[in-house]
Amino acid sequence: MAKFRLNRRAVLKGAGSIAIALPWLEIMGQGRSAQAQTTTNPAKRLVTVFQPGGTVRAKYTPSGTEAAPVLSPILAPLEPVKSKLLIIDGLNMNSAVGEQHQRGIIAWLTGSVQVGASGSYGYSKDGGSIDQILTPKLSMGKKFGGGLQMAVRWGTGKAHGLVSPISCANFAASAPYSPIAPRLDPQVIFDQVFGSLMPGVAPDNAAVALMRKKSILDFLNKDYAALGTRLGASDKMKLDNHLTKIREVEASISVPPPVTTATCKQPTKVDTSDYNPKAGLASANDGSVLDKSSDTAIPKVGKFMTDMIVMALACDLTGVATLQWTDTEAKHTFPWLSLSEHHHFYQHDGGFNAAACEKIATWYTQQHLYLLQQMQAVDMGGHTLLDESVVFFGSELQDPPTHGKTNMPFMLAGNGGGLRTGRWIKAASGTSHNGLLLALLNLFGDTRTSVGTAEHNVPAMTNLK
Repeated sequence: MAKFRLNRRAVLKGAGSIAIALPWLEIMGQGRSAQAQTTTNPAKRLVTVFQPGGTVRAKYTPSGTEAAPVLSPILAPLEPVKSKLLIIDGLNMNSAVGEQHQRGIIAWLTGSVQVGASGSYGYSKDGGSIDQILTPKLSMGKKFGGGLQMAVRWGTGKAHGLVSPISCANFAASAPYSPIAPRLDPQVIFDQVFGSLMPGVAPDNAAVALMRKKSILDFLNKDYAALGTRLGASDKMKLDNHLTKIREVEASISVPPPVTTATCKQPTKVDTSDYNPKAGLASANDGSVLDKSSDTAIPKVGKFMTDMIVMALACDLTGVATLQWTDTEAKHTFPWLSLSEHHHFYQHDGGFNAAACEKIATWYTQQHLYLLQQMQAVDMGGHTLLDESVVFFGSELQDPPTHGKTNMPFMLAGNGGGLRTGRWIKAASGTSHNGLLLALLNLFGDTRTSVGTAEHNVPAMTNLK
């Protein structure tokens, strides 16, 4: 008698159109090929984090080797998550052509030069930012399909609290590649993101919607039990575990996600009444108009926004998020660091102050640590939110006193798409960072071969995995 085999595409069918795919079972024949066993799934989530003002290279660059980097003073706070980092040196932002700071924040995620000529510079000329290129893949059908863009103490100095080439990091994926203004008010963001238990479902209808979602297994024909009698012990256990997991998912649906599960929960709401998200509207070109209350609240507001981004990702409300720690002017003070002048002053307006810039950069690193640890703490079922995500940390320049954009301080984190972390890699000196943008797109399953301005396009980096 022929040995019973089960097609690897077999499903369990029930009433109507209900069908549940089976896990791979030994009874399906040949085991999965070595290629299938090692295939890496595309990354599921992208987080981009903008830190203004570059760095102090002498205090930023690691030492050691690729596989055993020794973190520098500025990066030292990241030691607890070093195994989740990929530090990249040697890349130039060659596509940053235009006005000093503006061209950098525009090129960072687009790989595009700035449109216009001296005195009339605009936005991205040759493409959108990679986050927006990926939103159809990562956020389609989610509450925030275009991603979540947030900014802290934004629109300072010459931006005057308005959308400006000097303040925007995100650009639409189709021409004319319009800038996307970030969300600024933490209280409004909280209400928009977590104010509804079930997005798109009126409270009176929520119970009906839940009942429709939670009974998939109940619609299956009972003859799936008959299949169990034809399976070996190993396959029977796999099938039982598979159906148990489905039942667990159904059980979690029975309570609105934002307030019920360990993975997806409403973050603690923070009082930010001492913070004015529109403070930039009153700013002066030289940073002389101060809002000390809002400046003092920056650490608290940044932490609150970080928590909201992490939970928005964990609750699958979006697959793409950006956090801007201010704009490229960065004309706000740092009372908690005992720095009374604005960041731009320490970069070059008042002469380069390396000690102050190092202090600021180290503080930003501490905030990066918090983000990564929060993502690492979210259990997505045997792995963490950070494991299936990619976080891209960047700035608009590298060298504060000269506005230099060579050897940019770029860093990745997470293991989404098979990103191989715990390393410090060095690109060939002068390599265009467009190759990094392409490689990031590849991690998410996007196979295009060019991004941004053609003149600065190079092949995708091949050593991220």
